[in-house]
Amino acid sequence: MKLNERGLLIVLSGPSGVGKGTVRKALFQLPNHDLVYSVSMTTRPPRAGEVDGVDYYFVSKKEFLDRIENDGFLEWAEFVGNYYGTPKDKVEEQLMEGKEVVLEIEVEGALQVREIMKDAVFIFLVPPGKKALYDRLNVRGTESETIVLERMQKAESEFSLAHKYDYIVVNDEVNNAADRIMAIIRAEHAKTERTIHNYMKMIGE
Repeated sequence: MKLNERGLLIVLSGPSGVGKGTVRKALFQLPNHDLVYSVSMTTRPPRAGEVDGVDYYFVSKKEFLDRIENDGFLEWAEFVGNYYGTPKDKVEEQLMEGKEVVLEIEVEGALQVREIMKDAVFIFLVPPGKKALYDRLNVRGTESETIVLERMQKAESEFSLAHKYDYIVVNDEVNNAADRIMAIIRAEHAKTERTIHNYMKMIGE
């Protein structure tokens, strides 16, 4: 019997280059889960092969700004002239269905979500060391040394925000990190504060 019928919002965050996307994909490949990916909303046009509602919800700038006005996002940001955000209503629908909603997001956005979703589970993904992060950023080969160093400097400031998260997971090896996150999700479902109401109902029957 599942004592906690409402799903969990799992916020997976960490500095750029730490491997959030790779770990999230490995997490979704694990067996026996109810994980769903939180699809973001954007005003940028779809790229070749992208599907509305799967890769992003593609909307007009007016619709996006109307949502901001009506407090319709858990978090949002503007980047290179386009808006990106996490629609609050879509996440809530999935949580009510008992789904585990995984939100993969940058640190700044995660802290915005923390202000709104007090019962979400916040996981800070970190590299096994600064050199490992530098090597990962460098191996991409898509950015100059100057940009890599800027990302490293930003990561330094983000490391100091780890205390704002519920858990810290070291991405030393992708499958190990995914296993640790799944263990956290299962443990969170058994927390007394999430289950006590249904438990008391069950033993009172």
